[in-house]
Amino acid sequence: MAASSYDLIVIGAGPGGYVAAIRAAQLGLKTAIVEREHMGGICLNWGCIPTKAMLRSSEVFHLMHRAKEFGLKADGIDYDLDAVVQRSRGVAKQLSGGVSHLMKKNKVTVVMGEATIPAPGKVSVKTDKGTEELAAKDIILATGARARELPGLEADGDLVWTYKHALTPPRMPKKLLVIGSGAIGIEFASFYNTLGCDTTVVEVMDRVLPVEDAEISAFAKKQFTKQGMKIMEKSMVKQLDRGKGKVTAHIETGGKTEKMEFDTVISAVGIVGNVEGLNLEKLGVKVDRTHVVTDEYCGTGVKGLWAIGDIAGAPWLAHKASHEGVMVAEKIAGKNVHPVKPESIAGCTYCHPQVASVGYTEAKAKELGYDIKVGRFPFIGNGKAIALGEPEGMVKTVFDAKTGELLGAHMVGAEVTELIQGYVVGRQLETTEEDLMHTVFPHPTLSEMMHESVLDAYGRAIHF
Repeated sequence: MAASSYDLIVIGAGPGGYVAAIRAAQLGLKTAIVEREHMGGICLNWGCIPTKAMLRSSEVFHLMHRAKEFGLKADGIDYDLDAVVQRSRGVAKQLSGGVSHLMKKNKVTVVMGEATIPAPGKVSVKTDKGTEELAAKDIILATGARARELPGLEADGDLVWTYKHALTPPRMPKKLLVIGSGAIGIEFASFYNTLGCDTTVVEVMDRVLPVEDAEISAFAKKQFTKQGMKIMEKSMVKQLDRGKGKVTAHIETGGKTEKMEFDTVISAVGIVGNVEGLNLEKLGVKVDRTHVVTDEYCGTGVKGLWAIGDIAGAPWLAHKASHEGVMVAEKIAGKNVHPVKPESIAGCTYCHPQVASVGYTEAKAKELGYDIKVGRFPFIGNGKAIALGEPEGMVKTVFDAKTGELLGAHMVGAEVTELIQGYVVGRQLETTEEDLMHTVFPHPTLSEMMHESVLDAYGRAIHF
């Protein structure tokens, strides 16, 4: 049987792959996409989207308990975990169906099955009906990543969960241990803690949310502790003894080991790239610690073979994958493109309070040799934050003292995941402190704090 021929084949239909396929189709390339499980990938089905739906439920639940503060009455406040999960799955399903519709609309051929690359320009797909052979001049790898499993801490779906189990929980945990305080770990800790579960977070690094600015991490930790979470930093789970309905965790801190008992453990200790079964080594693709090594344009060094998103390394963010997908599709179509700069990509964590950042932390800017100016503004100084009943938070900005370039912005507090975009656009437009100071921010909004933080870096804050 002759191979079906295309200009481009994309392997993986997550936020990197499906976006690359749409952009390629818009540019007139005949495109096929191969997906082994769900259209929309982990992000839409088991990651970004369903977690936000669940966190929204816990946020509303938290607000219901605060009704009295707002002059409202709410009695007998409770939740139905199954209904919370059902809503979250419904949201994911709606979006996954939307991706299938977009493939049809853009005339992208969808092949459901497991792909391998027997030779350059060839893709072989194991489908329900047998094997389908495809050929194309260019192939984009967008196979994503999965949860890292540490020896002895493997998930079993009953006592020890990965993110997938935590999104469709068989029961409500009473006493929960979360291993890892990156975005995934802290979001689940936040969700279950808000619903009243006794939650402990163990982080091997010296602080929670270790990729964030140290000051933001410290502020967030204070809020988490206030909400009743137990945070253990510079700590390591050495082993888990699984019993009937309980787990005994051996947690080592500063050379001392203590045993603690939990009924549920969520492991969120990072991810590994889905590089297996693709025949990458034989093709001469370099793989470093489960991630494909690429150049700044996502090229693998093998002609016509590209890698985008989580499989191509950090930052492991859906919006990075999508942007790389567009860039590679345009490069294949012969357009003039710009490489994606990791430091221009914002990170957002949807715990309570939210955390968002872009660019360099204060420590990183100093380490890179910049002479810096730092500004801060607290939520308590902002009228809208107080009116919302959200006075806990801060905005921090880092500038190059010589040129006024915005090197980094870091926030913690209500809705900061939406606010960060202002600074992202500013950095993209190579904004200086002067441009930001001359911008008129609307009142009353949370965004005014972004203005004040810039002013503060230059000793000019008005409201604090």
